[in-house]
Amino acid sequence: MLPMTQEDGQLDSLVRKRIRALRVAQGWSLEELAGRANLSQSSLSRIENGQRRLALDQLVTLARALDTTLDRLVETASDDVVTSPTIDSAHGLMRWPMKSDPGMSVIRQRLTDPPPDSPSRMRAHPGREWLVVLSGTATLMLGNRRFRIETNQAAEFPTMMPHAIGAEGRPCEILGIFDRDARRSHQRDQSDCTDQGACE
Repeated sequence: MLPMTQEDGQLDSLVRKRIRALRVAQGWSLEELAGRANLSQSSLSRIENGQRRLALDQLVTLARALDTTLDRLVETASDDVVTSPTIDSAHGLMRWPMKSDPGMSVIRQRLTDPPPDSPSRMRAHPGREWLVVLSGTATLMLGNRRFRIETNQAAEFPTMMPHAIGAEGRPCEILGIFDRDARRSHQRDQSDCTDQGACE
């Protein structure tokens, strides 16, 4: 058996802490997770406390029981923890890709105009969106309904429903999380309104 390096020891400790943190986050006792992973409670306790060697087959079983993957259970932090945004000044956008899921993006946008009232100017597209208002008040048009979203309030809605969002009264800032489909649709919309000389 090869001696454990300092880096190996740090990863070993990290994995043990992660197992315990994930168990606690689920609200499970040692007994509950042990049952789900077909381990004895004492074995799981020794794994978490560093008194038992981590075996690959047990890690696979624990990852499955904790509803994660082996890769995520043993991953270490990369050096590029901090990410700078891509800035689109023409549309008042800042965009950050999410390293954990390249299909997802976080977008910060300043809105100055109210949303269009005409359903024909609203957009519907595949995907998922979630947004929070950072400052000011936003108006979300969703089909024939109008929603007022105050500072620190969030909205999540089906994007296949025709929708549009804008500022109410004075400029507002929103922070949104978009999956790949939603992001592509919004990028197409921004390209269209640049070509037409006006943005909705």
